[in-house]
Amino acid sequence: MKTALALAAAAAATALSLGVPAVAQDTQSPGVKETIKADARTVGHAVADSARTVGHAVADTSRKVGHEVAEKTAPARETIKDDSKKAGAAIAHGAEKVGTSVKHGAEKAKAAVTPKGDAPQSSSPPKPGS
Repeated sequence: MKTALALAAAAAATALSLGVPAVAQDTQSPGVKETIKADARTVGHAVADSARTVGHAVADTSRKVGHEVAEKTAPARETIKDDSKKAGAAIAHGAEKVGTSVKHGAEKAKAAVTPKGDAPQSSSPPKPGS
C-alpha cells in the first residue's frame, strides 16, 4: 500500500510539473492541455484512493490492537477490582471496630461520672431553705 501511495504521489508530481510549462506556453494545442488535465485528475483520484486504502488499513490495525490490549489487560483489571473490594471491606471493618470501641468508651465514661446513689436524683435543682 505504501508503494502504491508513493507511485501515485510521484505520478501526481510528474503530472503537475508537466502542467506548469503547459500553462506558461499558450502556444500548445488545446488537446495537450486537456490531456494534461485528465492525467492530473486521474493521478489525483489514484492518490485519494490509495490514501483511503491506507487509512482503512490503519483503522483496522488500530482496532485489532485495541482489542488485543483490552483482552490482555482484563486479568489485571479484575485483580485490581477484587483488591479494591477487599481493601474497602477491610477499611469498613476497621471503622466499625473503632466506632464500637469509642461507643463503649463513652458508655464507661458516662457510667463513671453518673452518681450511683440508692435514691434517684431529682432533675430540678434543690429549693433554697430546704
